[in-house]
Amino acid sequence: MISEYLAGNSVMPFFICGDAIELLKRFPAESIDMAITSPPYWGKRAHGRSAIEREEDFVRYTDTLMSAFSEVLRVLKPTGSFWLNIGDSYSSKRLMGVPWRIALKMCDEQDWLLRNSVVWNKLRGNPDNSKDKLRGTHEMLFHFVKQKKYYYDISMARKDPLKARSQDGSVISASGVNGSRYKKQIEMSPCLTKDQKRRARSELDVMLKKIENGELADFRMIIKGQQKATHSGSVKLSGRARELESKGYYFLKYHPDGAKLGDVWDITAEASRGERLGFAPFPEELCRTPILATCPPDGIVLDPFCGTGTAMSVAFEHGRKSIGIDISQDCIDSSRKRIIRLSTNA
Repeated sequence: MISEYLAGNSVMPFFICGDAIELLKRFPAESIDMAITSPPYWGKRAHGRSAIEREEDFVRYTDTLMSAFSEVLRVLKPTGSFWLNIGDSYSSKRLMGVPWRIALKMCDEQDWLLRNSVVWNKLRGNPDNSKDKLRGTHEMLFHFVKQKKYYYDISMARKDPLKARSQDGSVISASGVNGSRYKKQIEMSPCLTKDQKRRARSELDVMLKKIENGELADFRMIIKGQQKATHSGSVKLSGRARELESKGYYFLKYHPDGAKLGDVWDITAEASRGERLGFAPFPEELCRTPILATCPPDGIVLDPFCGTGTAMSVAFEHGRKSIGIDISQDCIDSSRKRIIRLSTNA
């Protein structure tokens, strides 16, 4: 059944009920384009849907997850990505550092390459009655790959582009740059020669003309003696620093498709879906960028701990095939109903 689905054309998600480790062993090697999952968290529930989250011994919990991730590594294509969302836990008043312990173990023992550690700021965190620690409002989302070159559509990992606008009869950049402040700084800079100031003014006028013509939405100007280099200030380490030293200034042009996303994502946690089944699922918005950026349009998404099928829902919505595994039949049933509703409303 798995091979038939992989070879087929239908983008309807394929759900399988059972143990993720045993089921993944049936998958052909290098058959999945992208995996994303939020496995059961350790020590959160005494009677969870999976034996993994009921493990009293943290080492056993970690070893079980590592066995599952070893199979994910095997079934993932060389150009594939694996996104892991996992929260932390306390034991005997001690914050265990679960996410990073697992991430480093994956890198050290299974040779995963960690590309990003995203902080998911949940905006609305869980209540916390403790009187001797802060309330936890974030979780980690790790992006792993198998090799240095992998599929990544950077256009899907950008914010909506800002637009230049008209103000008081003149066109200014998206962030309010009209050039007057930079012109003053050029003249005030004690570090620029007369020739450098002349060239800086000329190039600044060219940039402002591009804003006016709609060729550019925004930019920043770094002027020697007025602003620091945007990266390292060492001319040995940074090309920007060398440019600032030799030329006296440089420009940073904002990408016309929007700024690249940072590694802190403000996304409200889902509060309703999954409560009946005894766990809190990750939100669709947390899945959307990873799926669109690292799964090709004709690719296949895998979630080995799919819960109520959030990743499958997002994949289906954007035309990707997907496979969801969960040990709970209730979760599988809920996932299927969710997809039926989505396909009916499409």
